[in-house]
Amino acid sequence: MPFIGTLRTWHDDRGFGFIAPTHGGAEVFVHISAFPRDGSRPTQGEQLRYELGRGKNGEVQAVGVTRLAVGTPPPPRRDSRPAPRSRWPLLVVIVALGFAAVWGYGKLRPPATTPAVAPQPLAAPEVAAPSGGFRCDGRQHCSQMTSCAEATFFLKHCPDVKMDGNHDGVPCEQQWCGR
Repeated sequence: MPFIGTLRTWHDDRGFGFIAPTHGGAEVFVHISAFPRDGSRPTQGEQLRYELGRGKNGEVQAVGVTRLAVGTPPPPRRDSRPAPRSRWPLLVVIVALGFAAVWGYGKLRPPATTPAVAPQPLAAPEVAAPSGGFRCDGRQHCSQMTSCAEATFFLKHCPDVKMDGNHDGVPCEQQWCGR
């Protein structure tokens, strides 16, 4: 037969206490093992439902204890620090902002001015050799020429030559065609 009472005293360090029955009478011994294993510790003053039984030493004690105030359990212990939050949303936002910045920079930046380059043929066209028997054979520099006439021919008739540094129309001024 179940009884109802109030936990009058509780010795948490020793794991036992005494229940004062609601109907009156002597206090009843209760051990921690009689409480449900729900993780919450018994607290002084809470209402309990229990049955009477005998302990190991033969004395009367409370067994099968249940809490009547199940709807309002004592507040669970909380750590002083908050639970760690996931950093994935922040990382996604940062990456998205980075992409937006790069894209926006490309749209707002004025186009780079590059000099217009005329397309050059891949192979030098064969040109009929005027006097001297010169022909375009891929040479480009003054150090590859053997005379001023040859350098002049290459400058006038061959593509991609690099013999007129000041663009005055006179090639190899220091080596062959100096004035």
